[in-house]
Amino acid sequence: MVIIDRAAQKILVSFNAASVSDRHADWLRSVEKRVGLGELDPQPYWGFDDLNHKAGTKLPNTFYVQARVKKEQDKVFYKYEKVTMLQKFDFDGFLRALEAGKILVDFDARSGHNHGTKFRLRQDCLPVLYGEQKIIIQ
Repeated sequence: MVIIDRAAQKILVSFNAASVSDRHADWLRSVEKRVGLGELDPQPYWGFDDLNHKAGTKLPNTFYVQARVKKEQDKVFYKYEKVTMLQKFDFDGFLRALEAGKILVDFDARSGHNHGTKFRLRQDCLPVLYGEQKIIIQ
């Protein structure tokens, strides 16, 4: 779970064992044995300035392409139905999407190897991260 502390300008990471899916029960038991199920200590966080800078340099502008996919035998076909040009990354939009649960934090260490931490976005919410949107194909 993430907690947005606007006063401290931080996004805090908090562990809530009760929110772990039953399908991960074995993993949760292993965590409990190794480190316990309490709050993370020290508690990880991202500062707004650092995160805004990193996201702003990686995502200043992008295209959001929506397509239908059809597979026939060994071939895959795409019918592009809508293309939206997104410009001016909006950090406040990022924070609002995070608060609304449209962006999730993914700690990718399932296989015993740490593949890093990622922000995962619900497919339809990419446009809310940008100040300008222009439909190119509809």
